[in-house]
Amino acid sequence: MRPPPSLLLTTVLLASRTLGWKFSHQTADDEGDDTPLPVVIWHGLGDAFDSEGIREVGELADEIHPGTFVHAIALGADANSDRSATFFGNVTEQLETVCAALAAHPILSTAPAVDAIGFSQGGQFLRGYVERCNNPPVRSLITFGSQHTGITEFKTCGTTEWLCKGAMALLKFNTWSRLVQGRLVPAQYYRNLAKYDSYLESSNFLADINNERPLKNEQYGKNVASLANFVMYVFEDDTTVVPKQSAWFTEVNGTEITPLRKQTLYKEDWIGLRQLDERGGLRFRSITGEHMQITAQVLKEAISEFFGPANRAFSPETDADQGLRQEEL
Repeated sequence: MRPPPSLLLTTVLLASRTLGWKFSHQTADDEGDDTPLPVVIWHGLGDAFDSEGIREVGELADEIHPGTFVHAIALGADANSDRSATFFGNVTEQLETVCAALAAHPILSTAPAVDAIGFSQGGQFLRGYVERCNNPPVRSLITFGSQHTGITEFKTCGTTEWLCKGAMALLKFNTWSRLVQGRLVPAQYYRNLAKYDSYLESSNFLADINNERPLKNEQYGKNVASLANFVMYVFEDDTTVVPKQSAWFTEVNGTEITPLRKQTLYKEDWIGLRQLDERGGLRFRSITGEHMQITAQVLKEAISEFFGPANRAFSPETDADQGLRQEEL
């Protein structure tokens, strides 16, 4: 059975039609080449690489920038195994698989760079890709409702969602146990400040890619700072991701809300966000609606503004551009 619609990508298109993939590839070897960079998509919890929503995003990218090669990340030979891998698996090992696959891809590996969209947990996984391997390198990274500072709650399941129920059953064990951290995907970006020491000691994924442990990986910061754009969308009415502000790297501890720019992670630049921000490449966006409810217009604006030819230039972000301020969410 499929998970609840709130976990899946929901797009509102102008017309209903059968969507397919259109691939092309040229080498951008001169400044006059207008061939768009390839686009890599990583879907969210309970979704699959060939779902209707992901297909629509790929088709939209090609409509906006004709000739766009679109690659949807898949962990598994078919949709069922790919969907299962969003609930069960070792994220570190999954990311190693993705890094190897993209580096060996006959088209992606020959491109000067790629652009990337991550939906929900796919967003922090793509950021992990940037930090840990980044081959081929990502130019613009767009994340929608991603849990960059983790989640503090696990949502309950409906009566027929067997994958979700199995995942939640596993949580009856200690969240910080080796079994859970090596097997349950959402647990690997669970972050409870009341048990911060346990998180630092046992987190299989998030504590590492956020460089929260005493020994910092300097390459993580260099790779994030190398992005041309890091665009983070938060859903203003999100009740699926708790806290919703995690999509903007905001830290929530009870009633205390600490925006990214006031955190030590930013001030000491643990993962390159301050350097990227100072260049005007860190961009905060908001959407009215629940988790993964994205209109075609929002997608069009994002793809038009941040994707396209390798030689395009981007205007730096200013405070006036930010729209809804972090402190006001």
